[in-house]
Amino acid sequence: MNPSITGAMTALVTPFKNGKVDHERFAALIERQIRHGIDAVVPVGTTGESATLSHDEHKACIETAVAVCKGTPVKVVAGAGSNATHEAIDLALFAQKAGADAILSVCPYYNKPTQQGIYEHYKAIAEAVEIPVMLYNVPGRTGLDIAPETVFRLFDDIPNIYAVKEATGSMERALLLKAKRPDLAVISGDDAINYPIMATGGEGCISVTSNLLPNRIAHLVHSAQKGDFAGSKAVSDALYDMNKVMFVESNPIPVKAAMYLAGLIETLEYRLPLVAPSSENMRRIEAVLEQYDIPTL
Repeated sequence: MNPSITGAMTALVTPFKNGKVDHERFAALIERQIRHGIDAVVPVGTTGESATLSHDEHKACIETAVAVCKGTPVKVVAGAGSNATHEAIDLALFAQKAGADAILSVCPYYNKPTQQGIYEHYKAIAEAVEIPVMLYNVPGRTGLDIAPETVFRLFDDIPNIYAVKEATGSMERALLLKAKRPDLAVISGDDAINYPIMATGGEGCISVTSNLLPNRIAHLVHSAQKGDFAGSKAVSDALYDMNKVMFVESNPIPVKAAMYLAGLIETLEYRLPLVAPSSENMRRIEAVLEQYDIPTL
């Protein structure tokens, strides 16, 4: 597998304008990520509100990301997950055909398969495509944990499953995965612990905060990759307040609000059932933003 599809990665928001995806602004946001040193962008994941996009909208976002990143060193790890295996395969095949470098596939949600069902789900997806596949374990969202033993089976049995986005919030889990499968790429899915995961052998992060501060997340990850763990920790410490306020309400509610306040998106629009933050939380977000120099478009 391509070892370069790791590093500092951004879980892109999906900007809306008058209820529709704003592809012009989406492209501008991706260009800003490229300028500030991000290694890969991740369109249409959790932060991209994929759960409320139509499949046509989902696919169009992947196409935009691929088009903007073409000719640059920045990779596209396309969100391509579903709780229905046939839908996930359709999205994965589309991402591959569109030119994505890899896919990120969320653990099946709502229907709560067994660990064997999870194994068969991912096996079917990975065997349908040739590009690398990153597992996405986020039990707080899906109601289901991909057990370490299942991750190991998938990694051992299926050549193009190369990584897991680990969003349990558990450092012990990250340590276990790296201890038992050193060649498995463990990617932080929780900005609060990007640094400790990198310091214990992780290969990168998929960050919400980097929608706002791509330069700082790139610095954090690249410093750790070079062995400068003191430098990486310093960035992590400086980002503490931002990382915390990004989750005062369900992601991506706070990050979109912050981007609107910072002038990075034109309108503060979500897809129902997501709504804007409470006025109290909007004030908290605004106060934290004042602590940071947010790069402009």
